[in-house]
Amino acid sequence: MNGTGTAAGSAPGNGLAEVAGGRQHPASLLRRVLLQGKYEALTMLRNGEQLILAVVLPLLALVGLTVTPFLDGLGPSRVNVAVPGILALCAMSTAFTGQGIATGFDRRYGVLRFLSTTPLGRGGLIAGKVLSVLVVLCLQIVVVSAVAFALGWQPVAAGWLPGLVLLVLGAAAFTSLGLLVAGTVRPEATLAITNLLWILLGAMGGIVIPADRLPALAQSIVHFLPSGALGESLRDAFLHGALNGGAALILVLWTAIAGAAAIRWFKWN
Repeated sequence: MNGTGTAAGSAPGNGLAEVAGGRQHPASLLRRVLLQGKYEALTMLRNGEQLILAVVLPLLALVGLTVTPFLDGLGPSRVNVAVPGILALCAMSTAFTGQGIATGFDRRYGVLRFLSTTPLGRGGLIAGKVLSVLVVLCLQIVVVSAVAFALGWQPVAAGWLPGLVLLVLGAAAFTSLGLLVAGTVRPEATLAITNLLWILLGAMGGIVIPADRLPALAQSIVHFLPSGALGESLRDAFLHGALNGGAALILVLWTAIAGAAAIRWFKWN
């Protein structure tokens, strides 16, 4: 909790207040967001539970899907089909579950109430959290890609650009959803909801397991979920080098709707 005071207080040295002509003035919005994003990212990386959720579990899932025949017949190799879904799972783990739980307990312990007294504001808080998710996601991509290449991953080179763009869109959508949950329900409920949805979306949401391998009822739904849109579009990118415009649009809509709802109904305490 002490770190939050460093990131969000009003002392001149912390960047949220600047001295001009002997008077303190709020730092620019960009600087406020960058400082908040830095603090959020460092907090996530120092949390052992967050690292398990963000790195260890996705790597275990990657190895499991690579050594089992579950994905046989869906692509040139098991690992090629598995990696895009695992990258999507990383985005959901960090942006939705990790940020949702952290924000929920920040509300409980009064950290967000303290932030509400600074010029950061709701929009700045959400932007800072999105930035921290992108920083952690970059580290996840590096770690997962290194393990995947060791397992024989051969992505289509043309798929990297659309794949990275889609990961950013997915991270924004899941961060908005995580903040919407964390900012509107009790912390205990946030913990239960985010963990339950992580399991359900990871197993049946089309994010790791392609829709073709899901029950018929799920196949008609998952394409409209952020999990299904991100998982399917990343497989299109890294397996075929294509940009799935429909899935990208779904992610943009989820980001816009959930982000607007979070800004509108987010409660500081």
